[in-house]
Amino acid sequence: MADLDHEHPGALLRRCGALWVLALGLAACGETAKLPPNADFGAQPRIVTPDPGLLPTVNIAPVRGWRGGAMPQAMPGFKVQRFADGLDHPRWLYVLPNGDVLVAESNAPPRPDDTPGLRGWVTEKLMQQAGAASRSADRITLLRDTNGDGVADLRTVFLPGLRSPFGMALVGEDFYVANTDGIGRFPYTMGDTAIPGNGERLVSLPAGSINHHWTKNIIATPDGSKLYATVGSNSNVGERGMEAEAGRAAIWEIDLETRKARVFASGIRNPNGMAWEPQTGRLWTVANERDELGSDLVPDYLTSVQEGGFYGWPYSYYGQHVDERVVPQRPDLVARAIAPDYALGAHTASLGLAWSDGKAFPRLGSGMFIGQHGSWNRKPYSGYQVIFVPFENGKPEGPHEVVLSGFLNTEGEARGRPVGVALDRRGGLLVADDVGNAIWRVTAVR
Repeated sequence: MADLDHEHPGALLRRCGALWVLALGLAACGETAKLPPNADFGAQPRIVTPDPGLLPTVNIAPVRGWRGGAMPQAMPGFKVQRFADGLDHPRWLYVLPNGDVLVAESNAPPRPDDTPGLRGWVTEKLMQQAGAASRSADRITLLRDTNGDGVADLRTVFLPGLRSPFGMALVGEDFYVANTDGIGRFPYTMGDTAIPGNGERLVSLPAGSINHHWTKNIIATPDGSKLYATVGSNSNVGERGMEAEAGRAAIWEIDLETRKARVFASGIRNPNGMAWEPQTGRLWTVANERDELGSDLVPDYLTSVQEGGFYGWPYSYYGQHVDERVVPQRPDLVARAIAPDYALGAHTASLGLAWSDGKAFPRLGSGMFIGQHGSWNRKPYSGYQVIFVPFENGKPEGPHEVVLSGFLNTEGEARGRPVGVALDRRGGLLVADDVGNAIWRVTAVR
């Protein structure tokens, strides 16, 4: 098969199409989840025996989009409306102090060495089916609701010419953007609808021609002295060698005065959303766990982040469950691997995270909203929803609740896929939908 890597995709399709269609068909029809619903959620999830099968499960929800006025469904006591639409793959959200909403319209950068050749071509076709193969718009757009009706009526290009932007943070009059390869700093004046100029690079982050998990999120400390940045792994379970993982599968800490950066916590395969829990002052993150161990493994998770903490990847998962695929092993690291605080279901692709103090949503109380982008390698599908995890005394307490659903229709097609979540200044929960190209706004019925 190595010789086929240099052939034109059309020729590959003619020569190998039937083989790959058969392989993908077997994968899609392979093993299925056996755990009862929600057994892989919560503080004590069930961790089953791995079931990798002959081929990894592939079960992609084809993209349909929102048609005929269809919308997501909010839980009882809540309502949803379309805050904005017609966007270009909106991934992440940030709300400025004056209420303006910033949207990172972004997709993966060029990654020529991630999955080259035939496998890369097949991967691209699968990503097209999932609605994740469009060219990145590479911009941040500003949305403003000038009359308070819950719909953005002003839209401007806030910051163009970026490199697969994702996380955003404002500290004083400095606006920070996490591109796929580093963090940029730009001057900003409150109320501006656009930022002129190119800004400056604050610090570089691991990227390169593989850059497997390309998204980089950032969050500022409450006192504005530091940024924390997420950097996902460069592979599923270190199969490219650990030299390709330098500085990855980690959360970085950046001192804004000195620009010194260090790894704050490691062994987190693909951390994305981050939020501060105010009672304890702890940093929390949601992370995507590894693939190809079956539909019931491994649960994505929500966890507090300890300084110097190691969370297992790639040597173990959910604490000290050893992943036998990784060679050589590191029993010294496995021995100190920290089990996450709260499981979020296998392959749910939990990405967005936002803290809520309960004032806007008293029915839920305080806790974390989480955007679950949805599975592509599990049968049946998981995720494709926004959930809420209640907190008590600074940690998750009790079962989660589904706040926003309906992103899959009854035929298993994706009308949308939730990503970033954020609380606006008027008591609404904003949800970025990168397949529906919309921002949804959820509010409590008064």
